[in-house]
Amino acid sequence: MKIGIDARNLTASFSGIGRYLTEMARHLSLAGHQLILYMPSPPAQPLPSDFIVTSRVDAPVRTSAIRRHIWGQITLPRQIAEDKLDVFWGPAHRLPLSMLKTVARVVTIHDLVWYYHGQTMRRSGWVADRLLMPRAIATADIVVADSNATVDALHDVLAVPHAKMRIVYPGTTADVAANTVTPSLPQGLDRPFVLFVGTLEPRKNLERLLMAYAALAPELRRACPLAIAGAPGWRQRNVADLVAELDLIGSVKVLGFVSEAMLDSLYRHCRFVAFPSLYEGFGFPIIEANRVGKPVLTSANSSMIEVVGDAGVLVDPFDINSIADGLFRLLTDEPLYETLSARTQPNAARFDWADSAQKLIDCFQQAMAQRADRT
Repeated sequence: MKIGIDARNLTASFSGIGRYLTEMARHLSLAGHQLILYMPSPPAQPLPSDFIVTSRVDAPVRTSAIRRHIWGQITLPRQIAEDKLDVFWGPAHRLPLSMLKTVARVVTIHDLVWYYHGQTMRRSGWVADRLLMPRAIATADIVVADSNATVDALHDVLAVPHAKMRIVYPGTTADVAANTVTPSLPQGLDRPFVLFVGTLEPRKNLERLLMAYAALAPELRRACPLAIAGAPGWRQRNVADLVAELDLIGSVKVLGFVSEAMLDSLYRHCRFVAFPSLYEGFGFPIIEANRVGKPVLTSANSSMIEVVGDAGVLVDPFDINSIADGLFRLLTDEPLYETLSARTQPNAARFDWADSAQKLIDCFQQAMAQRADRT
């Protein structure tokens, strides 16, 4: 199968969607399919060496949001026609509105942040999702969602027929390479610690997490500091200022962006992961923590309920007391902690990239069959 992929998300800093795209492309390639990655500018980091793809990087380089949208609607359809694809996949909410009629098309929708929590998005991203997501869905032969929660949201908000949608869960990223040097943990994390992982932006709810952590007894905070791993995002209050304001200096370690090797080490050495996000389409930190045997505090909404399963504590992300109570239970209730820990790896085993890629291939084949029937 000759598969074209909109790979524009590989040209920005590595994110959840970037990880999703990289792992899916790797496993599609390993399954023997020919991939062409289309990008408006060079990738932000080298593509992995263990899968074979053809890359079409546009020239001149297009970096502004408007130029990237123009690339996606004008240049990309022309390239798709030139390459005589069997199927084109938009892995993140976008499809060209005009495309060669014989090419099957599949789009993945990760979430509906623009509808449920639009105030947490950049204005340009909100406008683009609000306008282009419904059109991509209308254009697609098959719509792929990361979770049952996203399928339900698409049906409720945009009236997408269930018959048009397929659920394909992402997988868990494999262990870091055996020859990778394990980095030393940052100073102050030589004892059990709570770990937050995510881009520092309002939707990740870091401010309420810090306020809940500040509500814990000082002796608990001394025994178990909070480590924050993630790159700065959009409209997030300065974390150092928040830490000082809440009198948490010495109890909170702000690590910034960390390497994959460091992130793996943090997951393995933490007591648990705190991820009380306001809304998620999936929630990679949940299964990344579970994969190495660590339970998760997460939110009782959207996809997080189905992803964490029975391997974590659910809280109300808008209620600081609820978050604080969840932190307290995971820090002090050893029978609960041991029970949840025992469930983590069986839960993570539900999410496998090879299985995910095969289900996506099935979607491509269904889209091709539908397209053939109509042309």
